Amino acid sequence: MYIVINGGGKVGEYLATEMLRNGNQVAIIEKDPATAEYLSSELSGQILIINGDGCMSRYQEDADIRRADVFASTTGHDDANLVSCEIATRVFNVPRCIARVNSPKNLAIFREVGIEPISSTTIIAKIIEEDTMFDGISVLSNLASGNVELSEVTIPRFRHHIAEEGVEVGAIGLPDGCLVVAVSRDDAEMEVVNGATLLFPGDTVVLASDKDKTAAGRAALKQL
Repeated sequence: MYIVINGGGKVGEYLATEMLRNGNQVAIIEKDPATAEYLSSELSGQILIINGDGCMSRYQEDADIRRADVFASTTGHDDANLVSCEIATRVFNVPRCIARVNSPKNLAIFREVGIEPISSTTIIAKIIEEDTMFDGISVLSNLASGNVELSEVTIPRFRHHIAEEGVEVGAIGLPDGCLVVAVSRDDAEMEVVNGATLLFPGDTVVLASDKDKTAAGRAALKQL
């Protein structure tokens, strides 16, 4: 599969890393020269880094976007993500465009023009990978139809753990059908978690859960 990514920040880098790890081809269009240079030195595999503005068709063409299976725009600016996806869809006929949406109030706008919006940016890679693994059965479809919910939970003051030591995500004991996928601390950008990631009071986490398990998952996080 060939994926073109607009934006080489933390989200774009993570997405590219995951796609490359699974044998896909990736191109990243990154506006900042220093970030583009960093990505060139950090990423390996079937990767193309282009220093340019992903909202301009010339740079999308440089990324050979006409053969892309997926275009994902992951910048921190909703307007840039919208414009770049519109170009990819309408000019180059990319079959699937996924956009990071930073402000929930903009979700409807993206949906109206046929762009798949993700407000929890950390699961874009999971969406693409699920499509690859399960022959087109998309996690995004589950999200859109309400079978899977994403919710933000602020970790309260600990009841059963020492605040200064934190608690590992893998030790929380969430119900089946619930998964903590990302965490933000001190208003920093969301970052993907793993089982060893430590959570502390005041952290904001993204919980992905089956619709009927959301309440139980949130309750478990509130009882730490």
